[in-house]
Amino acid sequence: MADNKIKKVVLAYSGGLDTSVIIPWLKENYDDCEVIAVSGNVGQGTELDGLEEKAIATGASKLYVEDLNKEFVEEYVFPTMKAGAVYEGKYLLGTSFARPVIAKRIVEIAKAEGADAICHGCTGKGNDQVRFELAIKAYAPDMKIIAPWRTWEFKSREEEIAYAEAKNIPLKINRETNYSKDKNLWHLSHEGLDLEDPANEPMYNKEGFLEMGVSPEQAPDKPEYVTISFEKGIPTKINGEVTESVAVIEKLNEIGGRNGIGITDIVENRLVGMKARGVYETPGGTILYAAHDKLEEICLDKDTLHYKKNLANTFADLVYDGKWYTPLREAMSAFVDSTQEYVTGEVKFKLYKGNIIDAGVTSPYSLYDEEIATFDEDEVYDQNDSAGFINLFGLPIKVRAKKGLIK
Repeated sequence: MADNKIKKVVLAYSGGLDTSVIIPWLKENYDDCEVIAVSGNVGQGTELDGLEEKAIATGASKLYVEDLNKEFVEEYVFPTMKAGAVYEGKYLLGTSFARPVIAKRIVEIAKAEGADAICHGCTGKGNDQVRFELAIKAYAPDMKIIAPWRTWEFKSREEEIAYAEAKNIPLKINRETNYSKDKNLWHLSHEGLDLEDPANEPMYNKEGFLEMGVSPEQAPDKPEYVTISFEKGIPTKINGEVTESVAVIEKLNEIGGRNGIGITDIVENRLVGMKARGVYETPGGTILYAAHDKLEEICLDKDTLHYKKNLANTFADLVYDGKWYTPLREAMSAFVDSTQEYVTGEVKFKLYKGNIIDAGVTSPYSLYDEEIATFDEDEVYDQNDSAGFINLFGLPIKVRAKKGLIK
């Protein structure tokens, strides 16, 4: 398998099972090549602790830990949230839009280091292989990509664990708690083990399963109110306090997590053709999406709102499929931005045991006119006008009826 032309490889490194095993595997199979590990910090928290020591101990020459949180939120999360993009009605794309920003930075480092190849630890069954590689192609179209899961001898995570144990590679998991997880500022995903059977109820109340919050049953018996302020579709304040972009997500994660918000169990259609079951924790993101959607109810006209909701599905598909760096995604974001000019105001929610309950919405640009909408007497709406409107609106139906074409 050895490719003598490959002397230096940049590895997308998380310190998890796959990438921990990959470092010694690369050196064994590519003639003791130099391996440079790169970890993109998009909010993994304590998962980044001790990574440098671990990477060096397992054979890497160095480790880059790049703080991408602000870029991640402002250039990937917020544009997707403003679009209202939700994959298959449930998944808030937490892993999907984290991959492009990480891959872009890895390419930049690979170029600076003069690397011969970029390596990732994505499996041949997953979506992330596509997301990483499309981003790499966008910024380094001629760069060789190494994807060990598609070629190596291991057939399961259990075999990887055995290899790691044989190489004395420290792992934070074991065979009994070996869920496949992906964590960032926006969410935490859980896959594998008992979750592979959709008939099994997730063990939400088992100690250590949920990490970003509690189950609805364990949430407080008293509701909590939260107010989110937006300017042109971007959240700027939480409960009246000005908050920068990353802190918005962190604060809403705290609030949502303790109230059992944002736990989703989904069997989704993967890009590679199979269905896969996963549990996602997205406490802050779920609140943010709901608040933005609520504000748009009063700030957008009917045609724009309806068209934007149709567009949201396509936007979600593009993000899920790894097509962030494409002309269509960019054009759709430009359209979305134009719709957000007057999406400014405040949304108040009551959070209670996993539920987000509307508690009021205001905007200086609200298109809701109480005087027009009222059931009481008014002087601005002539109800007699509706008769002529209905006659014209229903004219095509009337013509077809008179021709005997209505079945």
